[in-house]
Amino acid sequence: MRKNIIIIIGIIVALILGRALIAYMTNISTSNKKKASATPAVTVAEVETDSVQRQFETTARVVAKYRVDVMARINGYLIKSYFKEGDYVKAGQILFEIEPQEYRYAADRAKANFENAKAQADYYQKQLVRYEELVKQDYVAKSDYDNVLAQKNAYFAQADSAMSAYRDAQRNLAYTTVKAPVDGRIGIIDVTVGNYVTPASGALTTINSSNPMYVTFPLDSKDFAELVQIDGSANVNREVEYVFSSGKKYKIKGVQDFHDNEIDQSTGTITLRATFDNPDDELIQGDFGRIIIYSNNKDNMPIVPQSATMENQEGLYVYVLDKDNLPRMAYIKTIGAVNNNWIVSEGINAGDKIITTGLQKVIPGSKVRIIETALDKSKDAKKTNIFVRAFNKLKRIFNKG
Repeated sequence: MRKNIIIIIGIIVALILGRALIAYMTNISTSNKKKASATPAVTVAEVETDSVQRQFETTARVVAKYRVDVMARINGYLIKSYFKEGDYVKAGQILFEIEPQEYRYAADRAKANFENAKAQADYYQKQLVRYEELVKQDYVAKSDYDNVLAQKNAYFAQADSAMSAYRDAQRNLAYTTVKAPVDGRIGIIDVTVGNYVTPASGALTTINSSNPMYVTFPLDSKDFAELVQIDGSANVNREVEYVFSSGKKYKIKGVQDFHDNEIDQSTGTITLRATFDNPDDELIQGDFGRIIIYSNNKDNMPIVPQSATMENQEGLYVYVLDKDNLPRMAYIKTIGAVNNNWIVSEGINAGDKIITTGLQKVIPGSKVRIIETALDKSKDAKKTNIFVRAFNKLKRIFNKG
């Protein structure tokens, strides 16, 4: 009987101690859960690299390959124009006519003077041939022969001078029709019909070539150095795209085929130029937009998941873990995207540990709870503390009781 009482008392004591232990462990578990819930749970990944085509973007300006001011080369009244403003004209096409009568008369006089001098020169040439025979036979004095020779030379010189004057008069007459020096689209008429024009009057109109078109753009010297390093040379052609000020991309890609031979000391940029086909006249002289220039070769660049980034007024950033696994904000510059990843040019390096999920509750400099990968979780599950598992089993037994 006494033995049974001792057993019962032992059981009661064990039950009391068990319930006390359960309560203690429950408190500890609850406390740990509260602490864990106060520390944000995050996943972490190392920054990887990918081989990507580099691109650089900058401001750009459309420039006509040829820009020619159409000028009057003689004085006179402008009597006719042969085009409409905005027309496409061909080289040699007549654009204006300047009153020609004065220059036609001058050309006729010059022609008459030349013909007269030429006739005199021919006459004395014939006389000289005769005098050569006569002087040999002593029919005329040598001085008479020399006089005829001098007359012949003088008239031939006059003929040459008259010919030059005639050609000059013809040139001036030709200038009464003002022709297009190049192919292109013609602009506004600056001097209208009826006005007296001179070479000092300025441009009558302007012709801009329209196909192909140039696009010039300044590239930061640092970016240009990177581009040269990636491609292995500065003297290579590169693919470019033009973006209008509206944000729309021009449908035809161009080729960067020229770079200047010096860096602008005031801006730290180098001027490059690209050539674009312009069959539909969409590119207009003087237009401003942006240019995107692509490297020929690929470069290894850090990439981060787009979902691992956040943005504020200062820009795009990620959370990077330091050596103590404390997060800090790292602002990044991107140059495009590939497979839902940002391509990063500045801000982080390959191998950096960044937070990929749980970003909203992260506070820079405060601890985070790193969630292991699925593989690590399975490994940790096998290593669960035996005591905790036994405690959970005991807890279930007492709860049933």
